[in-house]
Formats: sequence, C-alpha cells, structure tokens
Amino acid sequence: MRPVGSGPATDRRTRVADALRRLAPRLPEFESEATVDRALLSPGLRNAAPETAARLALLAYARHVFTEYDDLLADGYDRDSARHFVLDELNAVLTGWGAAPIPEDAPDAGEDPAEL
Repeated sequence: MRPVGSGPATDRRTRVADALRRLAPRLPEFESEATVDRALLSPGLRNAAPETAARLALLAYARHVFTEYDDLLADGYDRDSARHFVLDELNAVLTGWGAAPIPEDAPDAGEDPAEL
C-alpha cells in the first residue's frame, strides 16, 4: 500500500527537484519550489526528462523574475531581441545559483516552457 500523497505526480516532483538541486546547487529553497512548480505546470514540459524540465523551468523562471525580459517584450521587442538584451543579467543569476550559464552563441538561448 502506498502512503498518502505518493504516486506519479509526487515521484515526478521529487525527480525534477533532485535534478534542479544538481543543476543549481545554490538556488534558494523558495526559488527552487517556484521553479519545480513551473516545470510541473508547464504543458510543454509534461513529458520532458526531469533534467530537461528542471533546466528549462530554471531558465524561464530566472528570465521572467530576475531580468527585464517581460518589460522588453511589453515595449515591443521580439522574443529573440529581448533574450539577447537580458542574457548577461540572466547568466549572472544562473551562475550565482551555481548553474551553467547560457553560451552567447546558443541558438535560442534556452526555450521558455511557457512557450513550449
């Protein structure tokens, strides 16, 4: 018999949270919970491997919460231009959390789960 609260959703949460801890070991707990929630709620990440879901959710969370990305979009910049302008700021946040930065020559500088 399974304990209450266990099952596929709980197992997926645990796997994504574990992957996120490996990817961003200095990510504060509050930010970690918000990132895991984003990964689990995104339809585009529903079937992604836990590591992929964790990385893409981390990128999207940091981009939307810790950069001027949304303001640039609201000002009329297209997605690629907005991503270009916030890349240094995003990478500073990621490296502060112990995560790998996005290379400048990355084709899309990381997919946004909200757009998957």
